[in-house]
Amino acid sequence: MFSHFMNTQLIGAVVVLIFLVAVAIVGFVHRRGTRTRAFRNRFGSEYDRAVLEHGSSRKAEAKLADRETRVDALKIRELGATERERFIAEWQTAQSRFVDHPKAAVTEADDLIAALLEARGYPKDSFEQRAADVSVNYPRVMEDYRVAHAIAVRPHPAEASTEELRTAMIQYRAIFDELVQAQTPIETRTAA
Repeated sequence: MFSHFMNTQLIGAVVVLIFLVAVAIVGFVHRRGTRTRAFRNRFGSEYDRAVLEHGSSRKAEAKLADRETRVDALKIRELGATERERFIAEWQTAQSRFVDHPKAAVTEADDLIAALLEARGYPKDSFEQRAADVSVNYPRVMEDYRVAHAIAVRPHPAEASTEELRTAMIQYRAIFDELVQAQTPIETRTAA
């Protein structure tokens, strides 16, 4: 009788243990899914790009979290009214040059975006690092920024067509509008 009671207790303990393990696994999977959805919603196409680059969603999410930590440590700031007006005037000048000198205008737009980012507090790093940093606060424009930059720096023998240059200029305009508006990165994050 005692051994029958022990067997019943042992079976009960095993069932409870299996149940607890199952609950823990379901909780872990749910938490991972929630985290993945949050990163995907926050970073959009940049999330997909990171997954392709790093080979798994887990590694991509770790890298994206590292980006957030890096950008949080930067001293990103708003432009002053005078700076904003100066950048807007420079943009209008670059845009007006497009008709006569499209390649030069696109190159100027690329340089203007880099200067604008530097004025906002983003470090003057390689394009890829700068793009990674910007993706934290402005994920919606990252694909446009990458495409436009690739067109702007295309070497002379592989010159871009006028249509590609026009597209790059439109993409730079969208990026410029996002960066020059009076909105803090924290507000951008919650809006994205």
